[in-house]
Amino acid sequence: MRGLAILAVDDEAPSLDELCYLLDRSPLVAHVAVARSATQALRRLQDEEFDAVLLDIRMPGLDGMELARVLGRFTVPPVVIFVTAHEDHALEAFEVGAAGYLLKPVDEARLDRLLRRAVLFSRASSGPAGRADVQLQVPPEPGEVPRATDVVAVDAGSRTLLVAREEIAWVESAGDYVRIHLRDATSHLLRVPMAALEEHWTDHGFVRIHRSYLVSLRDISELRSDGGHTEVRVLGETLPVSRRQLRELRDRLVRHVVQNGK
Repeated sequence: MRGLAILAVDDEAPSLDELCYLLDRSPLVAHVAVARSATQALRRLQDEEFDAVLLDIRMPGLDGMELARVLGRFTVPPVVIFVTAHEDHALEAFEVGAAGYLLKPVDEARLDRLLRRAVLFSRASSGPAGRADVQLQVPPEPGEVPRATDVVAVDAGSRTLLVAREEIAWVESAGDYVRIHLRDATSHLLRVPMAALEEHWTDHGFVRIHRSYLVSLRDISELRSDGGHTEVRVLGETLPVSRRQLRELRDRLVRHVVQNGK
């Protein structure tokens, strides 16, 4: 796998230097170029090809959000990851197709996860559909789930958290809400019908095992039956499987093992 070619854009020298330091440390990155304004970034993008652009939002002249919209019109746009000190542009950032939203000071582990996502997007761009078809789209309001979304927005007090579908192990019905359980053992309430998540995520490795549970196939570690009672183990939790869903679950698990080796 070749490393990523990245353009880092920020008008503040200390922030840009710190970001470049972290990028240079990453084994996923092969080349880092810098621009100190959105206009300068556009000039560099005319001369060089980059897999990803990491950019600040608030900059003099053309700001980062406006630059992202310009990049979205490229034939094969680079992956866009915002790096900013401000939380209040998160939803707008994902509406323009951003693959990530990092708050300063940048957490190296979070940066690594987004770079890995950028690697996947960069690989996808080599296919006939181009990268534009695989960029993340986030709902304009917390809880809304658009078609084939990779991310959901979750209210967390005064903040809005953007949670990637790939981080979710299982979903539990909770009245008018659902509770999404993440692979890191945290959970969040989301105001969205379970049926909507099932519709949009069935083709992305999730299966309905019970009227109250939607589960990621990759996170099922055990399926066990005792008489007429069936359960699955998901991240150490035991969840019931309804008789109605059992046949589909077994079929999906077999196909998942064959296709993924697990």
